Amino acid sequence: MKKIMKNSSKVSWVKILPLAGVVMSLTACGSMRHYQAEMQGSLQATKQGNLDEAVANLEKNNTGSDKDLLYFLEKGQLLRLKGDLAESVNTWLKADEKVRQWEDESKLTVGKALEAAGSVVVNDKVRRYDGQDYEKVMLSTLLTMNHMLSGNVSGARTEIKKTYERESLIASLHEKEYDKVEEEAKSHNVETTFKNLRGYPVETLDDPEVLSLKNGYQSAFSHYLAGFVFESLHEPSLASAGYRKAIELRPNQPLLEQGLKGLQGRLARKVKDTDVLLVVESGFMPARSSKTIPLPFIWKNKPVITQIAFPVIQPSHDFRPSNIQIGNKSVELSPISNLDAMARRALRDEMPGIIVRSSIRAAAKGAMQQEMGEKMGALGSLAGIIATAATEQADERIWTTLPSSISIARINLKPGVHQATISTPQGPRTVQLSVSGQYAIIPLRLLDQSVIVPTPRTTEQLAAADAVKSAN
Repeated sequence: MKKIMKNSSKVSWVKILPLAGVVMSLTACGSMRHYQAEMQGSLQATKQGNLDEAVANLEKNNTGSDKDLLYFLEKGQLLRLKGDLAESVNTWLKADEKVRQWEDESKLTVGKALEAAGSVVVNDKVRRYDGQDYEKVMLSTLLTMNHMLSGNVSGARTEIKKTYERESLIASLHEKEYDKVEEEAKSHNVETTFKNLRGYPVETLDDPEVLSLKNGYQSAFSHYLAGFVFESLHEPSLASAGYRKAIELRPNQPLLEQGLKGLQGRLARKVKDTDVLLVVESGFMPARSSKTIPLPFIWKNKPVITQIAFPVIQPSHDFRPSNIQIGNKSVELSPISNLDAMARRALRDEMPGIIVRSSIRAAAKGAMQQEMGEKMGALGSLAGIIATAATEQADERIWTTLPSSISIARINLKPGVHQATISTPQGPRTVQLSVSGQYAIIPLRLLDQSVIVPTPRTTEQLAAADAVKSAN
């Protein structure tokens, strides 16, 4: 294995003593949040369709008054699946406030990939969670869909505009952060390729589906949805821009190409049937886990190895249906956005910054162990090793209730109620689809044993559903 950190000449005893105190204090307090374990109860309940239980588990693990971004992302999704779109929107708008805070700070600060002293000293889990870039974009996309389902066209238009602006800012930040990471890597003599990390599952990030993505934050679904929304508003120039971008992000998809080619013809048609966009959301985001890897560095002209944790995302391999039966017609589903692959592409792009922070941290923690051993003997060395092991965990935070993949279909249906059958991991399930208007968006969320159609429900419907559950 090549050396990741070639020297540690910048690590001094003056820095190590405060470092030891920080490491020890963070080891003793609750800074080490185990998010994946924390969300297991909510995730299992969601997969089984027990959404009230999922919300209750989420609340149980977030009792403080200062709720973080992940709380609002997860809760907004659970409320959406319950059919409470109004509260889902309100909750997601609180998440959006936190994302906008990140945006405002990012416009003023270059190199956020290397910020937060605690992430260099302890681990990345102590950093404030600002969301993965694809999560920020999906937040606006799901808000767009909620607004359209609720008849709030103005709100949908605002979110689409926000999506475009957010993507532009992220692209600009990536370019600046790349330069900053390269500068820091040279300054600390760090090699930033993850392929040099012995034992790291390189194949998860070199997956052809990951490499085929333009980046880890732009979703073809987001742009196709924008095209569909603007088409429904009879704004062909904006609609064609959305369809064109979707094709660019997901080429060789006939359904996407037909969206652009058939635009003028659809706008000129006399209204008879409803143009329905079916959005099928499958699976759940794969968990981030820690992989501990030895990082070598030089301390007082001697080679030293420190164990440092890196994040790993294994492919989810979730079930994805290939078609949906509506009445007596089988409709093919076109896979449009693989959020699983996007998460791994985002991690791939993030790895240089993670490696720089980890290499600096490895040298600092390793030097702390060596100095404590020299100054305090075997007990000091042991204390340093224990503190390092206790605090060395990769950042596993991720929006867990997002689907791992999104597929779409487009079909003309007569207004009214239609019966649809779709496969799930536990066999076919049938749901009722209510269709009206010239254009309609119908999302379907596949769970382990059921299918949810997240459409608006009145206050009376929500109260009645709660009453039935209480009676049972």
